[in-house]
Amino acid sequence: MHAPKSRNITWSHSAIKRSERAERNGHRSAILWFTGLSGSGKSTLSRHVEKALFERGFHTYILDGDNVRFGLCRDLGFSPESRTENIRRIGEVAKLMLDAGVIVLTAFISPYRTDRDVNRELVEDGDFIEIYTKCALKTCEDRDPKGLYKKARAGEIENFTGISAPYEEPLHPEIVIETDAHDVDRCVERIIAELTRLGIVPA
Repeated sequence: MHAPKSRNITWSHSAIKRSERAERNGHRSAILWFTGLSGSGKSTLSRHVEKALFERGFHTYILDGDNVRFGLCRDLGFSPESRTENIRRIGEVAKLMLDAGVIVLTAFISPYRTDRDVNRELVEDGDFIEIYTKCALKTCEDRDPKGLYKKARAGEIENFTGISAPYEEPLHPEIVIETDAHDVDRCVERIIAELTRLGIVPA
């Protein structure tokens, strides 16, 4: 982890503790880190999980891969270095939202284990829930909701994960969801059940 360039800064601590926010909110805050190939269902599943949590009265927000590239990360491309910086920025934003008492859901390919592990290390044990949306490459290509695989196969997109750039599967994710084997409702049920078991949300 790199130190800030400025040496004339100090961390400002809130007068409100995370435990106090959790008590008022009725749930723990956490980072739900969805990772997987393009087309594996990260965005779709994260939206459905957020809706299910929100309907139960929990405080939630999604950081979506495309959305952050319109603003926060609009200066970044898709080189390995840019991907790493993209994920670093998201991890820092997610950490702030965690401290605010929110269940923050992130939907990013985040192809490199090291980058995901760096973000895990930003927070306390149990705060970072890695959710691997496991899906066969062929199924992702068949879905191809944005037409990206077709462009990547045609050489129109460089550094495309799964085709011309690697995806490093999680080694020990908290949750594995096989999105090519179960429908969305079943996947959501499984994730909510795990969040309950982990003590993030009440039964």
